[in-house]
Amino acid sequence: MHPAPPARNPCATFDFAAQEIPMHRYRSHTCGDLREANAGQEARLSGWCHRIRDHGGVLFIDLRDHYGVTQCVADPDSPAFKLIETFRSEWVVRLDGKVRIRPAGTENADMPSGRIELYITDAEVLGPAAELPLPVFGDAPYPEDIRLKYRFLDLRRQKLHDNIMLRGRVIDSLRKRMKESGFFEFQTPILTASSPEGARDFLVPARQHPGKFYALPQAPQQFKQLLMVAGFDRYFQIAPCFRDEDARADRSPGEFYQLDIEMSFVEQEDVFQAIEPVLRGVFEEFADGKPVTQTFPRIPYRESMLKYGSDKPDLRNPLIIVDVSSEFGRDDVSFKAFKNKTVRAIPAPGAAAQPRSFFDKLNDWARSEGAPGLGYVIFEEEGGSLAGKGPIAKFIPADALKAMADKAGVKAGDALFFSAGEEEKAAKLAGAARLRIGAELGLSEKDVFKFCWIVDFPMYEWNEDEKRIDFSHNPFSMPQGGLEALNTKDPKDILAFQYDIVCNGIELSSGAIRNHRPDLMKRAFEIAGYGEDVLLEKFGGMYRAFQYGAPPHGGIAPGVDRIVMMLAGEENLREIVLFPMNQRAEDLLMGAPSNVTPKQLRELHIRLNLPEKA
Repeated sequence: MHPAPPARNPCATFDFAAQEIPMHRYRSHTCGDLREANAGQEARLSGWCHRIRDHGGVLFIDLRDHYGVTQCVADPDSPAFKLIETFRSEWVVRLDGKVRIRPAGTENADMPSGRIELYITDAEVLGPAAELPLPVFGDAPYPEDIRLKYRFLDLRRQKLHDNIMLRGRVIDSLRKRMKESGFFEFQTPILTASSPEGARDFLVPARQHPGKFYALPQAPQQFKQLLMVAGFDRYFQIAPCFRDEDARADRSPGEFYQLDIEMSFVEQEDVFQAIEPVLRGVFEEFADGKPVTQTFPRIPYRESMLKYGSDKPDLRNPLIIVDVSSEFGRDDVSFKAFKNKTVRAIPAPGAAAQPRSFFDKLNDWARSEGAPGLGYVIFEEEGGSLAGKGPIAKFIPADALKAMADKAGVKAGDALFFSAGEEEKAAKLAGAARLRIGAELGLSEKDVFKFCWIVDFPMYEWNEDEKRIDFSHNPFSMPQGGLEALNTKDPKDILAFQYDIVCNGIELSSGAIRNHRPDLMKRAFEIAGYGEDVLLEKFGGMYRAFQYGAPPHGGIAPGVDRIVMMLAGEENLREIVLFPMNQRAEDLLMGAPSNVTPKQLRELHIRLNLPEKA
């Protein structure tokens, strides 16, 4: 029986041989503490049996805890040998012994404790483990459903454990940098009203108000704006957000976290100047020396759609798309398939040296994307002039080919690929082809974080399904040009003070300078076909608040999960989230969503109307 431990930090390091105080019940050191300086000392460790090896009757146990791994050794002379022979993987045990230097040639330079080992003199089983449904040692791929069902075991694996610790350090750094920049952290409500914009809400029945529901917030958007109206100046929050939408690799189903930010008395550039140092600093801190953009370029939305075929451009890829519609529209161009269409050209430097299969594979890929294919021209030098070859080159006069080559900056030995169709579809295919060509030719930079701002988003767009003008991005953004633009411009030509942060082709955040003027807001909604009654019904709290003196304000909300995913070098958010759901928004570990009892439903005045089973 061990005496009660003294009141002290159980993870602290003590030389028990030089002290009379009793040893702590479970450990004198963590599994990451011991070094050569501890040689000769008595130590007590507790942790999981990470790996057990039998080397000719000598047992080696790699003992693991949150802090690290220590090699522990027992031979037949150890009083604990018989008990240790029964140990199995992932048993939780206590081991006492003497720290000693490892024999020459057996050191492990990859472990901080790799020059010492603990010779075991006493042992205790604290928690035996059943046969494991998935291995903890190593990071071999394993079926996702098993990993999620036994997430507590999955989290013991070193890579995932490190990712979660990275997440915590990133959040600490974001919080510290925001406070140093003069922002104050607030907490906004979780139970709120359902809102019609964005994704589907998660609804929560209100027991005391039969037939009514709360909603979990898709974002603290209205509350943070109300904080500005209330006179608080610089708000931030590591905010939980809830959206009932399908899962993607870069979007978790159910819930996610964002660095939610709002500022008063600011213009667009003020927001940029406040946020750039925070994101740049966090990425530099955790990027392991990878270069990070120092000043984020500002790219207008329409320019981004033309040059990169996307409003989330990956700037690691150097290829620039150009518009060649006018060249294909010439009367002397006999390639009729591109007539009267938007045609975008994607350069492919050095592609002339590629085999025919390179071009065929790209064509097959384009067809798999729903396009007829990718036309292309290969450029070569012929008689001192630039000439084209390929399936469509013969239909294009030499001067038209040269004009295209000049626009795209290509030369002999390069190629141009073409995407044609309605403007939006042509741009989208060209953007995807740009990424694919860049990857196939090995042109994209690696081990670098390239940021940019996408600015000047259109305020409105044409809704083809409903044959009307609709908001294209965020209905609460300030229109550029204010009330005059709303009253005099074609709605499709009105730009908004809206902006996105993009890094390596991933959108980290959307933000805007807000429309804080009730007269502007009323007019903006009228253009989209919504009367003041809609504003009062759906956004009444915020709309009424603006009647009582609202400051100009704006903000943004970078996604914490996506930031951590990029810094961890992962491609799926489930690798940086503690307890994620699967693709069907199910928590396999806790069994959510689950059935509830008839009594619970009666208390909520709810009767189920389930779909019939197929």
